[in-house]
Amino acid sequence: MTAIGKFTLAALDCPDALALARFYSAITGWPVASEDTAADDDWVELDAGDGAVTIAFQQVTDYRPPVWPGSEHPQQAHLDFEVPDLDKGEKQVLTIGARKAEVQPGETFRVFLDPVGHPFCLVSIR
Repeated sequence: MTAIGKFTLAALDCPDALALARFYSAITGWPVASEDTAADDDWVELDAGDGAVTIAFQQVTDYRPPVWPGSEHPQQAHLDFEVPDLDKGEKQVLTIGARKAEVQPGETFRVFLDPVGHPFCLVSIR
């Protein structure tokens, strides 16, 4: 099958693009692209290096966080991050501002909410 396009990034709506970029920078180790000029931007990206797929953050007015689990205001998308140790990964993301979701449906992954309510998972590397 011939590709129509190349997937380059996933963007998350949020109330403060730079703050959420810094949160995910702490998880991934990827720097905030042009952080010195990002303070006034409503669009901020992480620099995954070498043109790799990355994450962007789009500041929106009247942001409403998703509710997980639930369908009233669904998550619509979430990010997964593989970690070698779930317990250690959990401690690290809680330290930088994540919240552990009340509902945990699996044993090989854990669901968290970022500082503005987007769900994401830490997944055990097998």
